[in-house]
Amino acid sequence: MASARRRKWFRIVRRNIGRAILPVLAPTVLRALTRSWKVERFGVENFERVMDCPGRLALLWHGRMLLPMRAHARSEMRVLVSPSDDGSLVNPVLERFGYGTIRGSSNKNPARAVREMLQYLETGGTIVITPDGPRGPRHSMNPGPAWMARATGFPILPCGCVSDRAWYLKSWDRFTIPKFGARVALVYGDPISVPRETSDEEVRDLSEEIRRRMLAAEEAGLRHLGLEREA
Repeated sequence: MASARRRKWFRIVRRNIGRAILPVLAPTVLRALTRSWKVERFGVENFERVMDCPGRLALLWHGRMLLPMRAHARSEMRVLVSPSDDGSLVNPVLERFGYGTIRGSSNKNPARAVREMLQYLETGGTIVITPDGPRGPRHSMNPGPAWMARATGFPILPCGCVSDRAWYLKSWDRFTIPKFGARVALVYGDPISVPRETSDEEVRDLSEEIRRRMLAAEEAGLRHLGLEREA
């Protein structure tokens, strides 16, 4: 019991310290770090194709969200961020790189988040979603993006982001921080559309297809960097 209380106390202290320090230090440190990365983009034709649409959803895994940070900075994309304490830590970092944020998840403020996303999509914007966030399991697929694609008619762009040298946090998503001078591959997979007449069962099948394309994009990046898929 005493050990459990100490661990809980440590987590609270660590989070409070992080909340105070990260908004100040993280953007500066990350800006220097991201400038050192050697970023290569593949499947750019897929990216350009969805950018020609009146709105679009971009999907990447939760643990990879830092990798495209600089490549798409100041692009007016908006990122769906959890309303949790962890989301509060990442929010100022995204904003310093020029990303807008929408706070919400399937558990907290879902209706408001969906409303904000729909409004922004209808203005021609890009919404970035991590379908396995905020709590996993890693590489799992939330059906929400496919449902939204069906409701709006806007396409989904599955993305894969990998690095040849990185630190990995001991978290459920193996959060990835590429090291100084790392090579980073950003792969834009084949877009997928969900027709309005698609049934709920077909939406579930298409969600699995989106997951497959995200994993395929990530595998293409790993092959380019000469790496094997991680466990």
